[in-house]
Formats: sequence, structure tokens, C-alpha cells
Amino acid sequence: MRLHTSVGDGSYGDEMRFIATADWQLGMTASYLTAEARPRFAQARLDVIRAIGELAAERAVDFVLVCGDVFESNQLDRQVVLRAFDALRAVAVPVYLLPGNHDPLDSASIYTSATFRDRCPDHVHVLAEPGPVTVLPGVEVVAAPWSNKAPLCDLVARACADLGPSDDVIRIVAGHGVVDTLNPDRDSLAAISVAALQAQVDAGRIHMCVLGDRHSTTQVTERIWYAGAPEVTDRDETDPGNVLVVDIDTAQPAARVAVERVHVGRWEFEVAARELGSVEDVDALVGWLDGHSGKDRTAIWLKLSGTLSVRDKARLDAALEEQAEIFGSVLIWERHYDLSVVPDDCDFGDLGLTGFADDAVRELVQMAGCEPGGAEAQDALGLLYRLTEASR
Repeated sequence: MRLHTSVGDGSYGDEMRFIATADWQLGMTASYLTAEARPRFAQARLDVIRAIGELAAERAVDFVLVCGDVFESNQLDRQVVLRAFDALRAVAVPVYLLPGNHDPLDSASIYTSATFRDRCPDHVHVLAEPGPVTVLPGVEVVAAPWSNKAPLCDLVARACADLGPSDDVIRIVAGHGVVDTLNPDRDSLAAISVAALQAQVDAGRIHMCVLGDRHSTTQVTERIWYAGAPEVTDRDETDPGNVLVVDIDTAQPAARVAVERVHVGRWEFEVAARELGSVEDVDALVGWLDGHSGKDRTAIWLKLSGTLSVRDKARLDAALEEQAEIFGSVLIWERHYDLSVVPDDCDFGDLGLTGFADDAVRELVQMAGCEPGGAEAQDALGLLYRLTEASR
């Protein structure tokens, strides 16, 4: 353990410090990103491990604790594992990995593969057995690993069941899964009981609990936290991209535990809702996209509603196609798409269409407001407008 300055009365004392993180999900495919962006996103998930290593050196931490879902699955290319080990070598302190629901210790576990066994760095340890593991003199991690994807009990409660008094030891619980206070399925056998955990805290048998599975950094109680994913993984995450730096005063662990969230991620996922009714609205949306920094590390989901003319919709489509080539992804969220196209008299009037083309436009205009087939007619009108404009 290292000597750190104690907050409070300004005195000095022994203080244990560690980084808590979870849900690295190395090897995730991110199919919603463009083909060009996916390798950059995969590299960012490795780079964040190196960022954690830099933070560990800067803050002089004692170890790094990864609370589940280190890997996206147990069926990954060997390259993913080797590149993970290369990144982990940049972390100069011990690293403890907890198997989670994505990478459980089942018969096909990545943690028992030949590649993992033969190439794993010496300072990286798998928390393979439930219960306490000594990580430092006087410091234990109480591990609750997943052995399959469908546990039939509260794994954290099971790991803590036989804990005795913690007179001379600091105990940190490492778990993975949804706590019952946040779980929509209150009858789930695997839900983690907050009341049971808090009872262990109140009895002084554990001093801190860090969980994985929820990718948004979340404080459940004063000493029960979700670390969150260090790189964003989904659009519904409210506070991803963080790790926790945890200080425990070893002289008075019951009195002082300090938790600091530190942002280390580089990617951003955003959801934007826009009501569109004019070319000015379209230009405002495009301007908003143009104003983003870090476009190559940003994915946008658009919830669009309103009514546009064929001309304005064609401008929107062209602009979004161009922005999608710059961003990690720009997608229209189909479930939240309620944008109608109403042909305007001036949409095709100045394009000089005659004969078959003019007849086709008139027929599509009639179909555009009808069901079924209206949406397809609107798309066809937009494409025809853009092709005609491009040929002028």
C-alpha cells in the first residue's frame, strides 16, 4: 500500500487506492457503425486500457479491478485476445479480471483457452472462484464470477455468504449483474440484492462493492457502485466512458471511502430529436452536425418528425449521406421516424420534365399521400428529384 494524503483533518495515514472498471467488451462488432469506423472503434476499446494504465500511474493506485465482461463473448478471434494482452502490458499494477455474463467461465471460456493460458501477462489475474482473494497484504477482493450465462441465484450474495468479521482486512466485493432495485424483473433469481449487500456493509464485513453490467456509471448506495463502461457501447447509456478511482482509509475503513469518477472514453453516442417543417429546419440540423468536434468518434441517431417538400427532403437526404461519411455513424432511428413528404408545386415545376418522366411524377404525387405505398412513393419522388437535379 502507498502513503497518500488523508482528507479531513489534514493528517497522513495509510490509504489503499484502486481503479474500478467493467464492461470493456473487447471484440464487440458495433454493426451500427460504418465499415470504415468499426476498426477505429475497436482500437479505441484497446486504447482505453492504456489510458487506464496511465491513470493508474498518475494516481499511484495499487491495482485495477475489472468487474465482468472483459470480452464481448467467449468466441473471439485469437487476435482480439493478443491485442488485449498487449494493451494490458501498459498497466504497471496488478489487474484482476472477473468473468461476467458475456464471458462466463463455462466449458468454452476464453479464460481457459490455450491463447489466454499461454500468453496472459504475469500481472493479470482471473477471479475464477467465488469468495475472497488476497490482492494485497490486508486487502481482499470478494469475487462473484459467472460460470454460465443463466445463474439461478444471487452470485454476489453467495460469494459473501461465509464472510467473517473484517477486523484486520479491507474487503472489496467484485460482482456483475443487475441489482434488484434497478431490475425490471423483480423475480429474477440472479438479481443482486441491495439489502443483503448493504447488510454486509453495515456489519462491517465489506467496505466497498463494485459492480459491472450497467454501462452507465451509477451510485446505488454510498458504497455500492456500478463503474460503467470505459467506452460507450449503446445509445441509451447516460454516463458511460468512466472509471472509478476508489480510496479506502485503511486506518478507518468504516469511516472513509472516497469514490471519484474519471472520464477516460473518447467516443460519444448521441440521440437527437428534430421537428422539420422547412428548408431552414433542415439547414439548422445540418449546421448542428457540422458543429460537432470529434466527428470520427461520434455516432448519431436521429429521431425525425414533421413534414417536408420533396425538394427539402432531397436536401436532407444528401446532407445526411455526406455527414455519414465523416461521422462514425449518422442513422435515422426508424422506430422514431415520423417525417412525411408532401410534394409541392414548385418541386418539379422548374425541372422541365416532359413525357414519361412528367407522367411518372404525377402518378407518384398521387400515391405519396396514400396507404399503402405512400412511403415508397415519397422515396421514389426524392430519388427522382435528386437524379434530375444532378443531371442538369
